[in-house]
Amino acid sequence: MSASASPSAQQDYRLPTDVKPTHYDLTVWTDLDNNTFEGIVHIDLQVNKETSSIVLNTAKLDLGEVTLRSESLEDVQTASSRDFDAENERGIFSFTKPLPANAKARLSVSYKGELTGDMLGYYRSTGGKDGELKYTLTQFEPTAARRAFPCWDEPLLKATFSVTLVSRANQVNLSNMPAISEEVYKPGSADNEPWITQKLSSLPDPEQWKVTRFETTPPVSTYLVAYAVGPFEYLESSYKSPLSGKVRPLRIYATADVISQAQFALDIKRMVLPLYEEVFDIEYPLPKLDTLVASDFDSGAMENWGLITGRTQAFLLDPKTADTKYKQNVAATQSHEVAHMWFGNITTMEWWDNLYLNEGFATLMGEKIILDKVFPEWKLDAEFLGGSFFRARALDAKLSSHPIEVECPDANMINQIFDHLSYAKAASVLRMLASYVGEDRFLKGVSIYLKKHMYKNSVTKDLWEGIQTATGLDIPKMMDNWVKQMGYPVITVTEKEGGILVRQDRFLETGPADPKDNETIWTVPLNLLTVDASGKPILNKDILLDEREKFIPLDTSKPFKLNADTTGFYAVQYSPDRLAKLGQQAAAPDSPFSLQDRIGLVCDALALSKAGYTSVSSALELTSALHNEKECTDLVWDAIATNLTAIVSTWWENEHVVDLLNVLRGELFVPIVKQLGFEYKADDAHDVVQLRTTAIEQAASAGDPWVVEELKKRFDYFVKTGDDSQIPGDLTNIIFRIGVQEGGQPEWEAVKRIAAKAKTPSQGLAAMRAMGRSKDLNLAEDTFKFIMTEARDQDTFYYAGGLMNNPVTRRFLANKFKENFAAFEKRYAGNFGLIRWTELSFGGLSSDKDYEETAAFFKDKDTSKFDMALKQTLDTIKSRAAWVKRSTAELTQWLEKHGSSKL
Repeated sequence: MSASASPSAQQDYRLPTDVKPTHYDLTVWTDLDNNTFEGIVHIDLQVNKETSSIVLNTAKLDLGEVTLRSESLEDVQTASSRDFDAENERGIFSFTKPLPANAKARLSVSYKGELTGDMLGYYRSTGGKDGELKYTLTQFEPTAARRAFPCWDEPLLKATFSVTLVSRANQVNLSNMPAISEEVYKPGSADNEPWITQKLSSLPDPEQWKVTRFETTPPVSTYLVAYAVGPFEYLESSYKSPLSGKVRPLRIYATADVISQAQFALDIKRMVLPLYEEVFDIEYPLPKLDTLVASDFDSGAMENWGLITGRTQAFLLDPKTADTKYKQNVAATQSHEVAHMWFGNITTMEWWDNLYLNEGFATLMGEKIILDKVFPEWKLDAEFLGGSFFRARALDAKLSSHPIEVECPDANMINQIFDHLSYAKAASVLRMLASYVGEDRFLKGVSIYLKKHMYKNSVTKDLWEGIQTATGLDIPKMMDNWVKQMGYPVITVTEKEGGILVRQDRFLETGPADPKDNETIWTVPLNLLTVDASGKPILNKDILLDEREKFIPLDTSKPFKLNADTTGFYAVQYSPDRLAKLGQQAAAPDSPFSLQDRIGLVCDALALSKAGYTSVSSALELTSALHNEKECTDLVWDAIATNLTAIVSTWWENEHVVDLLNVLRGELFVPIVKQLGFEYKADDAHDVVQLRTTAIEQAASAGDPWVVEELKKRFDYFVKTGDDSQIPGDLTNIIFRIGVQEGGQPEWEAVKRIAAKAKTPSQGLAAMRAMGRSKDLNLAEDTFKFIMTEARDQDTFYYAGGLMNNPVTRRFLANKFKENFAAFEKRYAGNFGLIRWTELSFGGLSSDKDYEETAAFFKDKDTSKFDMALKQTLDTIKSRAAWVKRSTAELTQWLEKHGSSKL
């Protein structure tokens, strides 16, 4: 169903509210030998309205007896009829005697299920040293708890949970809460749940099983319930609450072969938890917080209350060999999931249309505000621009974008909104709000919001009320259009006598918007930066543009810039002359512009030229001005590198343009490699590490013979000897890539062996990506065969990314996806896989023909599970093709005339 479904359609999708669950007693027996599980769930119900039928969610389960007990009805009723709605994943149970309003009742359902490897519901994973070790875990978000036990699987319907796990006696059992008892099964014990006695007494070895009972949870939504069974080991730490002084245990679990790589993620958890408590003035409410690392996991990580789960690449690293970016990603992931303990778990969105209340906050708090207090040297506010802000803007510049708050009338739509808009755009507009009202007042408002809605559910207006209470400002007036409307504005600056005229229009990657697409007026904090007589910067945060146009008195003979620190979620278009001046002022030794300002200038210039608002040469002129800056930092270079890579990737089929761009990249980055060298030292500053890595990657990608030869030499030594001491962690990605790109079968085989069995997840990732970088199409065929037959489902995207980023295999990947579409549909039924594969397979194409062929291929396919990603990908192809047609002549002329001579 499309995002424009009517409210009544959405209501039909929601469960009836005649009865509401208040507590679940959940017992699960796990048989790893036979890949099955069985259980019984007793659900306490509050009856709101007289009813003789009960409707709940269930999927992929074989249900046994369904019984109903009520205080008001003396006997136990067995369901007189049962119906199943497969499309909406519901069971409808009818009973002879109706339940009266205001009664309490207990529904009991036994069930059986299969432990599949599809990474949804309750599923099995394999790991360990030999890859044969089996264990189980859950992944319920957004709508998969119903695959593990019958339940009311909606975030609004919170209840408490008492979980009991029955497993082989030698397994470790985990759940949201600490265990209150764990003992080997004793036949005849009065403590045994009758279902457990019945189940285990039917087995040949009942005393080889154990029963683990866990404490009862606070009220929690079903998607946050979690449990796991397996041969896990753990590292342990603790933290002391700054609010109560209470000491809480912290653990991270994994299989024995990799547990030694889990210390860093555990340390991050220990460091950030007290910071969250202080910022929100709310103590973490559970008695413990565990993290479980799994070899098979669909998303990156999951914030189950008290038991965070995630993939190996999200949580494991060897601090001696991991590259800096990878280390930052592990820290950000762990901190992001801990942020959810408040945003999402204590206070939960009412429905999935408010997903951003969880994910936008966890992104902003976890990956920027809190982590910045732990690692100030990482400059995370500036990092945020490349990692979240501009990614979100690129997606939101499409006509096929969606509002942050978007209707979710069915499960297909819910799965599709886990994207850069719910995460990164939401985090970006919240960052904009925090900048406007002041971060301290913003966080005070957030604390008010959380305290008011503890253990409850919330919607957008609840958050605005909290921040409004803390600030006294009209927050809905400022923020509603940023959240409820898609898109964002471009602010055009026209210099007039005595000041500037600013005008807002919707920014689209296809160029100026048609009137029908340009109706929203945003409340835009202009954040005007000017300088005083001595050149000292003055920041005016009070000017809001809440109409189409506004005149601002200003002395334009002095430096000025809108969107200081690039906090506002919008683009700014200056005249070519003013942009050139801004470039010179940004590059000056005593520049009034911050690091974030310079990154914003570079990225705005490219976005505007890509959309046809300005010429591509103006973006390149700005780049050439900024690169001369004496204090040009790693993150400005990173922005320059990202934008040049985007241009190369768009013109990937025009050899002449690519060759000219590679000359430009070589002129920019090879001198930095010569200055900084290839060796990483323990006392290198963070900036130096990042800049060295960026420069080597860009010089190698541009084909510089000296850099390529050095990287090849290091790779060859590794292949011949097995000694990776000449491959610094920060260069593993580029060395593996160049090794395969410039090599043949032996080099490809070498990275294949590493991809199949890597020493560390970061090395494994580098190998997976490198397998797709060969220039030999026969090896591309072998890579694709490996994807289809040997690669873990969770990892196929890394291999596909290598093929997509390789110009020799980009179209090959698109064709292979088409040929194998039926297999992909089957392999990724129900999870996020088809969304990712669609974006990777076609998002790198740049011609009208590609657009037409891709649209034609999907015309007769069922795209309901990835329709949004498909439309966005088609928009991407269309805008890239338009940019190529519009700017090839101008780009070629600039590069031929000015390229290296400008530098």
